[in-house]
Amino acid sequence: MTLAIFFGCTFIAFGPVFSLFLFTIARDPLRIIILIAGAFFWLVSLLLSSLIWFITVKASDPRDEPLQKGLLIFGVMFSVLLQEVFRFLYYKLLRKAIEGLVALSEDGCSPISIQQMAYVAGVGFGLMSGTFSMINLLADALGPGTTGIHGDSQLYFLTSAFMTMVLIFLHTFWGILFFHGCEHQRWWEITAVVIMHLAVSGSVCGVEPALSWNPEAPWDVPVPSCPCPPLHPGGKSSHHLLCNIFSPGLVDPGQFWQDRCWGLAAAAS
Repeated sequence: MTLAIFFGCTFIAFGPVFSLFLFTIARDPLRIIILIAGAFFWLVSLLLSSLIWFITVKASDPRDEPLQKGLLIFGVMFSVLLQEVFRFLYYKLLRKAIEGLVALSEDGCSPISIQQMAYVAGVGFGLMSGTFSMINLLADALGPGTTGIHGDSQLYFLTSAFMTMVLIFLHTFWGILFFHGCEHQRWWEITAVVIMHLAVSGSVCGVEPALSWNPEAPWDVPVPSCPCPPLHPGGKSSHHLLCNIFSPGLVDPGQFWQDRCWGLAAAAS
């Protein structure tokens, strides 16, 4: 059962982006380099936002749950803004790279267009984001234990996998729209990306008293956008990337399921 959940969620979350990589990126070494560089830029933005959020949490009272919740929301919003800043920096870097490629080429043309760069960079952002979103959940999905045996939702891992898949596609979409806005100086497109990123982050970071998922949040936005996966048991923590790295004073989702699973194993023995 645990293996079925693990492989099923893995294929749901990463199967579509793997297909995109296989058919549109893997055959071009330059696109692979852009993909890896995009993933690195996203990773640096996560490192900085996680560091700042971790420092603010450590400097606060861990017993003050409303304050901790507020700091978590601050961490999510700050992380979104920092991701967009690094997306803009990556665009600037790629623009310089295109100028260099044009200067080195014999026919005066770049071997890759800015639109193709935007697509590949978006896939890189989304792939790294989805990996950090699902890695802890996939590790817990291997068991031991059975999901939902204590009356909790059995759709926890499944919905998380679907949300991760949406997250990857939407980062790709954001990258294309963001680069297009920068290239043609349409600042409303850049603003729209940032606002949608923030709006959907807030729409899925609401707290409910039980394990829940708001299926309307990301799909009802006029232009799809979703940076942050579903909520977690007890309403104590969000499945945002920051929570998968640092969550002092909050219930860690991985620890929650691990405790449940080990409790079942102890009871069975």
